[in-house]
Amino acid sequence: MSGLKVSENELENELFKSVYDKTPDYIKNLDLMDFSNDGEFTFILKKEHLKPYDEKTNPLGLNLEEWFANYSKEAKVSTAGIRGPQNILFPQDTRFPINLVGIVLATLAKALVAKEKYPNKRIVKVAGCEVRYNSQLFMDAIARIQASCGIETLVPSQRKTIPIWLASFLAFKLDLLGGEYITSSHGISVKNATKDLNCQGSQYLPEESMEFVNKIQQIFDEVNEKGSYEIKISAKDNPLINESVMKSLDDGVDLYVEYLKSGVAKDFNLDLVKSYNNKILIESVGGSAYKTLSRVLSKLGIADKFDWFNTEEDPFFHSIGKYDHTPKGEKAFYDYSVDATVVAKKTDGTKYFPVIETLGYSEKLKNYPLGTVVLITDPDHDRLTVTQIESAKRIDELKKLGIDFVRLSDERVLTVFTANQAFLMLMDFWAKQLKSQNLWNNNPRFMIKTTASALSWDEWAKSNGVKVVNVPVGFKEIANIMKKVELQLKNNPQKEVVVDDVLGNSINLGVNPRLLFGGEESGGMIMGTEDLIKSKHGRCAVAMREKSATEAIVVASSLVAKLDNKIYLSEYLKNVFEENNIIGRFDTRVDIAYYNESEPDINKLKADKIAGEQKRTQNDVFYLSMAIALKEGEISVDDIKSILNDKFSPELNFDNLKSVKFVGDGTYLEFADKYIEIRPSGTDAKTKAYGGGLNKENIEKYAGILGNYSGERTQKHKELISQELYDSCKDRAMDYYLKFVEKDANNEVFIIPEYEF
Repeated sequence: MSGLKVSENELENELFKSVYDKTPDYIKNLDLMDFSNDGEFTFILKKEHLKPYDEKTNPLGLNLEEWFANYSKEAKVSTAGIRGPQNILFPQDTRFPINLVGIVLATLAKALVAKEKYPNKRIVKVAGCEVRYNSQLFMDAIARIQASCGIETLVPSQRKTIPIWLASFLAFKLDLLGGEYITSSHGISVKNATKDLNCQGSQYLPEESMEFVNKIQQIFDEVNEKGSYEIKISAKDNPLINESVMKSLDDGVDLYVEYLKSGVAKDFNLDLVKSYNNKILIESVGGSAYKTLSRVLSKLGIADKFDWFNTEEDPFFHSIGKYDHTPKGEKAFYDYSVDATVVAKKTDGTKYFPVIETLGYSEKLKNYPLGTVVLITDPDHDRLTVTQIESAKRIDELKKLGIDFVRLSDERVLTVFTANQAFLMLMDFWAKQLKSQNLWNNNPRFMIKTTASALSWDEWAKSNGVKVVNVPVGFKEIANIMKKVELQLKNNPQKEVVVDDVLGNSINLGVNPRLLFGGEESGGMIMGTEDLIKSKHGRCAVAMREKSATEAIVVASSLVAKLDNKIYLSEYLKNVFEENNIIGRFDTRVDIAYYNESEPDINKLKADKIAGEQKRTQNDVFYLSMAIALKEGEISVDDIKSILNDKFSPELNFDNLKSVKFVGDGTYLEFADKYIEIRPSGTDAKTKAYGGGLNKENIEKYAGILGNYSGERTQKHKELISQELYDSCKDRAMDYYLKFVEKDANNEVFIIPEYEF
């Protein structure tokens, strides 16, 4: 039996002890695959493994059929990899969604699909991970399974951490068949996931995931028929596990710096940063951003302009976001994730930033001057939160602008910009930089954003002649539009490019357009280049397929240097609002979690999650059914107003509601003065309610009430929306979503090149 893991961190020890105590002995004693064995070995998947564990009748039971049912369900809807909690101490624990056996099965299935598609070809993929518990083990398992199937895997030198965007970039740039990346983004410490990257470096769309999910089912069918299935794991030093290529490229940093210099790291931006006389702070949550980002900044010649917090790698993320009590005040380990923009309420009802409170900034920032900017990035280094030290005398002005802040002392506050606010500043600054260099008019400009992102982005774009394509939440949706644009650029370079957005509009992007910005309100963004990006073997792209905090940091640092502490970022934001006549200046997001994701008792966790998913779905379908009924002409907007006014009046009023639309993964309520989007999480028992508009208090009220509604059907809802439509609206919505994804899709077959390495 494995011993209890011990940490120097008291709160982490509390987590370890809780997990250990709630893991049954039969799990602790499992010895299915020993990856500490560096040699080749075999795992025999048995029929008994598919069925539930029973001490007497089935001591080999792993209940893999139940695991697989949940895994395949998520593969159909996942927005960012197939995520879930894991047993951080006993990774072979198949009671959890993410586990070693599941990783092995999924990897094998993907490898078999690839071998069938590309027989007798040299198949090469990239694998990487960040700092989460068991990530190195999972990466090792992936590389060794692929090697046993004859697939070559490029891994970082010494198999160390790299960011998600670097794995994605290399998949595209080197023309690989794709990649595997282990992360759960800014999620809680006990969560993990595999992000499957296709040949574009983009995350799998649901139909790509279903190919390997179906292959797992075939393996299970064979196990049920024959009694067992042999899975070979290669030796750790198998020559198909290739560290030398990544080492020769400095893990891809050299190629990435070259790419940055063709875009946001042009000399006119770098020169600003080089001339800046103060320090910009980088908060490397989890520590894993440091290894790559520090090399990038050094090669750009600007490393001396930055100070760092948390450069040591830590899967507990330096206790950031961690508490020893729940939001209700109950004694238990609780994790708010490492998303710095998460807002919670104390028991007395006051709002606060639970993640930022754990960063210790009152002490850490006390010797830094007013105007100092802190850039906070997450463990896989794809999201960015922008903050700045300001004078407490500006509190009234900050409130007017809808900018939240944290008190550092009586004299100083830390402004915390939402991604909606921060990215508006960055796109405005980048546009001004392009204009100042006489580059702006060389091509028409467009941006791709999620519907849940700010109305101010659309307003700014209209003011600057930038076309906007709205898509569902998830960066793979942004990448999907990029690929559609690129197909038209390739086939008809002199013709106007036209794509549909998820709101049902056809958007004419003009002849030979360039992406100015692609991003989402959750903190992920990318910017395009002036010349199309070319892979080693000639594929072209308008931008990369994954959000990159490095790209965001380069632009943000250039803006900070340009302002040179003469004005605060909050003042710059106000100027952007005024220069572009932006009315919808305010935004909000309400996250409703229906259970404690950190619960170490898996049976309670599963039960709570199932109950939470039912609540999430009931809330979702209440609004979704109205959107689908309106789309199909069964009810009118006035009917929807009557349903909503009947339920929520007098607290809320819906008289100025203009439309209700399904937007691929949520329901978008468009008012004359705001929007509210209600979106069920694709990966968890959560509801997210977004809002944007003219009045912060107003949108917070609407998002909070609508997001927290139980979804119970009212009498008027039943009168106007048939039971048949209510029951089928999720399936109908999926059909509409797939039509949107597939229309004008870039389905060019990937041809494996002759690699030069």
